[in-house]
Amino acid sequence: MTRHDVLEIPIRDRSRAGQALAQLLTAYRQRPDVIVLALPRGGVPVAYEIASALQVRLDLMLVRKLGVPGHAELAMGAIASGGVRVLNRDVLASLHIDGATVDAVAARESLELQRRDHAYRGERPPPVLDGQQVILVDDGLATGATMQAAIEAVRQHSPARIVVAVPVAPADSVALLRRQVDEVICPFMPEMFIAIGRWYVDFSQTSDQQVQALLHQAWQREQQP
Repeated sequence: MTRHDVLEIPIRDRSRAGQALAQLLTAYRQRPDVIVLALPRGGVPVAYEIASALQVRLDLMLVRKLGVPGHAELAMGAIASGGVRVLNRDVLASLHIDGATVDAVAARESLELQRRDHAYRGERPPPVLDGQQVILVDDGLATGATMQAAIEAVRQHSPARIVVAVPVAPADSVALLRRQVDEVICPFMPEMFIAIGRWYVDFSQTSDQQVQALLHQAWQREQQP
């Protein structure tokens, strides 16, 4: 089975994307040292299917994109749990964005990151990643800024291995990440990327309630013998 065989394009929805990625991650099935970390919100339905199929743990890696003021979809960087900040120097230079502007956006996004941490995790402690095989999952990559922040945040905890799994991304973003992690799984790398949502039939926004429901199901299952 090749990577192109598992994923029909356009992708039906995020759940189907996760089911396809799970077929490419069977080497990690039923391993107690494996944990799947979803990037909320869109990465959670994808990661839920992967963790369910592999019968491994599911948790979160909270990351927020730093959007360019007035052009929020364009990432000038990203922040992640643990005070991690990754900046896109090319975007900052080309648009003449100063440090004060970056700080203002980062402060605002930090508040949303904290809100999501409380809303999704509640009193549940963060997962222990030391010595673990960590699979970072999102519903796709564009510039890769948010995933780079997630990688840096995970690396602070001395994992044994870092794997990135996404259904779709531009080839240059995948090449960049391959230099930073042990493995990148990405079955579809279109030449004309444009945007992640272009390659989905259903790319409707994932709600807080959906995230909470999927995490509750996964965490309940982990408690069962």
